[in-house]
Amino acid sequence: MEVNCEGCAGCCIDWRAIAPAASDHERRGPREPLDDAYNLVPLTRDDARVFLDAGLADALTPRLWRDESGVEIDGVSVSAIDGKPAFFLGLRKPPKPVGPFDTDPSWLPTCVFLDPTTLQCRIHGEDTYPEECADYPGHNLAVEQETECERVESAFGGTRLVDDDPPEDLPGFLLGPQAIGQKVFVFPDAERLSGVVGRAEEGEVTDEDRALFVAAAVASAPGTTTVNREKFERALPRAREADSWAGRAIADWEARAREEGAPADEPESAEEVEVARGAPETPGW
Repeated sequence: MEVNCEGCAGCCIDWRAIAPAASDHERRGPREPLDDAYNLVPLTRDDARVFLDAGLADALTPRLWRDESGVEIDGVSVSAIDGKPAFFLGLRKPPKPVGPFDTDPSWLPTCVFLDPTTLQCRIHGEDTYPEECADYPGHNLAVEQETECERVESAFGGTRLVDDDPPEDLPGFLLGPQAIGQKVFVFPDAERLSGVVGRAEEGEVTDEDRALFVAAAVASAPGTTTVNREKFERALPRAREADSWAGRAIADWEARAREEGAPADEPESAEEVEVARGAPETPGW
């Protein structure tokens, strides 16, 4: 597997607003996400623990799904396992001024850890680098599903997927029951999500809401719907207290942003928004 990522970062950016044709591949199937995030990176339980320990819990966000056969909270029926709300934990995508695929810079939802200037990941190769990111697009290739590399090629030309042979070893490849407690988590107390699901549906999830899901993911037991209550209660205040450069940068980007897809004439502002707050530099191409 070999990819050409320079000037791309298509898997890290929601580029639908500048695409020549509409794309909504993530919303096919019986379960529709409550959020509008595109290419949400599903974190593993180990990923969540590393982010929590690094003080970066404020960079994470949950995903829940509409499901008529699930459990109803705030008037919304959401997917559940054994009556407990199911969720992914992913990376937040604030608006940033980015110019992927040789386009002019515009405001697009972009991974919290992507440098909008170099279009490189600030945590690549670090302990916090998610398993899913490290393996991508290996999982897609292994199950013969279209990759984001190929979608970028179709929309903007060029060669992004140089070699489409999937790696023989995909350690984060979790499907079916083995994903429960490892990548697909459950929240132990549906009543505690009263108000949270309503805010998720409106796109108004709060820091407190996000902390609840981080704690539940960290306290999950692999292969089961069990959430260790003591671990949950220990993790929750740590998630609440997170005040990282990433979380503070998100608030700043959101305050600066214009309409999604609107021209952005200050891509260099990443220096003051991210680097000045402690974000790691990227090496450049």
